[in-house]
Amino acid sequence: MLIGPVFTREVTIAPRRDWTYIIRSVYVGLLLLLIATAWLVVSGTQLITDPGDFARFGAMLFQFLAPVQLVLAVFFAATLAAGAVGQEKERKTLLLLLLTRMSNSELVLGKLFAALLNILMMLAVSVPVFMAIAMLGGVSYYQIVRVMLVTLFSMLACGSLGSCIALWREKTFQAIATTILALVLWIGVWETIAISLPNGLNVAVLFSPWSAVVVASRPAIDVSTISFGTAIGAVLGPIQHFLIICGCLVLLINAVAIALVRVWNPSREARSTTLEEETWHKKNVEQNVEQTLAESLTVDAVSKIEENQWTHELTVEKHRENQPLNPAAIAAEPGRIRHTWNNPIIWREMMTRAYGRRIWVIQLGFLAFFVICAWTLHSVLAESMAITVAQLAGPLVPLFLLSLVLVNVQAITSQTSEKDGGTFDLILVSDITPKEYVFGKLGGIFYNMKWIVLLPLLLCGYLYWYRALDETSLFFLLAGLTVLYMFVAMVGVYIGMQYDNTRAATATSLGVVFFLFVGIAACIWIMVAFSGSFETQLVPFSAFMVGGGIGLYVTLGARNPSAAIAVASFSLPIAVFYIITSMLLGKYLLVFAVLAGAFGFTIAAMLIPSIAEFDVATGRTTPD
Repeated sequence: MLIGPVFTREVTIAPRRDWTYIIRSVYVGLLLLLIATAWLVVSGTQLITDPGDFARFGAMLFQFLAPVQLVLAVFFAATLAAGAVGQEKERKTLLLLLLTRMSNSELVLGKLFAALLNILMMLAVSVPVFMAIAMLGGVSYYQIVRVMLVTLFSMLACGSLGSCIALWREKTFQAIATTILALVLWIGVWETIAISLPNGLNVAVLFSPWSAVVVASRPAIDVSTISFGTAIGAVLGPIQHFLIICGCLVLLINAVAIALVRVWNPSREARSTTLEEETWHKKNVEQNVEQTLAESLTVDAVSKIEENQWTHELTVEKHRENQPLNPAAIAAEPGRIRHTWNNPIIWREMMTRAYGRRIWVIQLGFLAFFVICAWTLHSVLAESMAITVAQLAGPLVPLFLLSLVLVNVQAITSQTSEKDGGTFDLILVSDITPKEYVFGKLGGIFYNMKWIVLLPLLLCGYLYWYRALDETSLFFLLAGLTVLYMFVAMVGVYIGMQYDNTRAATATSLGVVFFLFVGIAACIWIMVAFSGSFETQLVPFSAFMVGGGIGLYVTLGARNPSAAIAVASFSLPIAVFYIITSMLLGKYLLVFAVLAGAFGFTIAAMLIPSIAEFDVATGRTTPD
């Protein structure tokens, strides 16, 4: 094929995998479940009397599903593309690909489209679902075409960005985290411009995928009576410039990756290893030369050298007898000795460059987004006399969600990097206990993410200092965030122990986080948009929660099922639903109690098997 053998292999093997069809079926099922849930909410609270009611329902549903699909497509395209390339670099197989006769374009584009294959198929199977929404009325086929084009071009641009950054950076965590931060900062800056400036939306729609899909989902004009060339411009409307800019970005990013793929790779780490090998080889050559010169000496000279050497060794031996025995000095190579702690796992996570040399780039990017959110929050507090929860949620929720996602990514890669690098098998044959390993990983995660965790907590303290929160609310907020950070970290470690593939582990773990926070929040949006009643709408969302519970149980308990995992899987969707509704109703004590109870129980349900049944959790044995 034109893209190269890497993509050809993926296209050939993908139909043989069961997950290829399961993922597509699950995605279509979720879309249909959201549509059915929204319809149950509307029909249970409103009277449907004429076709206009169906049309209004279809228009609102379409304008809700289009941004949701864009967020999922963009986010997973970027992370999966970065994870696919990062996995090749961690396993050192990218060097083998560079040694083949593949061209740079075949390598870069092949890996990119191989990683995006499942996302492209999910976008394709969603077209009939959106066509079915058009049958309700209120939505034209031109709107669907525009939304699909915006989603496709945005997905290609974000996937290209993730692949390019992964080819540049040397560690998987750096690649995924840098990609996520770049996307969030890009969209955040343009959305801030759209809100702040009078004509900001017209500018943001040229560069921001979110603004473009919002504009694309609006009604289109009738183009049945105009010419073909004019019809194309009328159908695309204000998004045609976005498509041009996005297409140029795709070409530019991939051109940079194709031109520099062999400059960036082998990475600095591989080059330093090669330099050490060359130094060792040079040292051996010098020793051989010295040995040859020694053999060329006369017999008397050789005897004299041997006598002097024997005298020196005798002196050294007498000196050693007078010195106390130091096992560390005997076992260690000459030079400075680095003493590890009682837990060598957490020592390695904290004291070495296990996740790359430039981890500060990620912290600097998060700091930039934190400044944007803090400035927005300060503006809201300064302009509003009566502050509501919705006003505070605007700048705080994106910051909290990004922080949780980055901690989860760190947790995933902390485990998958061990497997990709081949060091996990060495850990298994050492005397490190499962308790030391699990707690060492968790400690290293929070140490490396300390600023990403502390900055949102400090912003909560600013709310208390500004008297937007009282002491009780501040305690509930800080304690609740701490529980959520522990939850996403444990999910990443738990799923990373079960999967050998970095892409599968990343998609699964981030899928859990997105379902619990973004999916349930989307359900609440449906309730607010169509009804506004919280207490009477639990029944329409029961099917969504039951389906989500089944998905969580399959995800968390596929390798090591247990009764605790089953209870946690089915209780978490209901708990998150209750937390969000109680938050909107101002019942903060109940929010904290349910959050601590549900997520704390889930953390214990994952932590205990990871330690007590370490062999099963890591996939070395199967449960009885």
